[in-house]
Amino acid sequence: MNPLLLMLAILPGILLSYAIFRADKYEREPLPPLLLCFGLGAALTVPAMEIETWAFHLLRPYENGFGAIVLTAFFAVALNEEFFKFAVLRFAAFPRAFFNEPLDGIVYAVLASMGFATMENIFYAHRFGMETVLLRAFTAVPAHLVFGIVAGYYAGLAKFAPEKRARLLWRGFGLAFLLHGVYDFLILQNWSDWLFVLATVTLYLCLYFCNNLIKHHLDNSPFKA
Repeated sequence: MNPLLLMLAILPGILLSYAIFRADKYEREPLPPLLLCFGLGAALTVPAMEIETWAFHLLRPYENGFGAIVLTAFFAVALNEEFFKFAVLRFAAFPRAFFNEPLDGIVYAVLASMGFATMENIFYAHRFGMETVLLRAFTAVPAHLVFGIVAGYYAGLAKFAPEKRARLLWRGFGLAFLLHGVYDFLILQNWSDWLFVLATVTLYLCLYFCNNLIKHHLDNSPFKA
């Protein structure tokens, strides 16, 4: 692969990972678990994309219409990808001692999501080239950031509310799944370019909302003092 193309595929995920690391201003996370979550997110892209390829061949969304597109967007893509990313957050970060403030949920969820998005970018760069990589830098990669922040926000709440833990974890996963499904449905549909525009505008509105989620956890950090 062209080195410039590879760099452009990798750079968005690295920059957003660094941005979320810097946002954690009261008690920053050690490098090894950050790299672990990023690496696991990247590694699990492989089985997720295998499932997607199989599902696309089975469902043939562009041949079979509305129902097939809904199934593809919500289950072949959104549920599939969010399951793997959530598994990294839940089992590689959530139970560990280094997860010691609410914002850590967002940090580790985003690192897993950026690992996933980066590996996905490399696959797309190899298959479709520069134009797709540049488009994804402003659409798919920020979308994975949004889904990670939402799942991670509720994981941060769950860590410090044992009596509500399961409910909060599943709420975060469910909301990330629904947001991802709606976003992918708007991207996959081929009836109107305006729906693609709507997906992009909504994505950036969600990013603004996600900034408030980060601020909320910062304000409630036990290390703030």
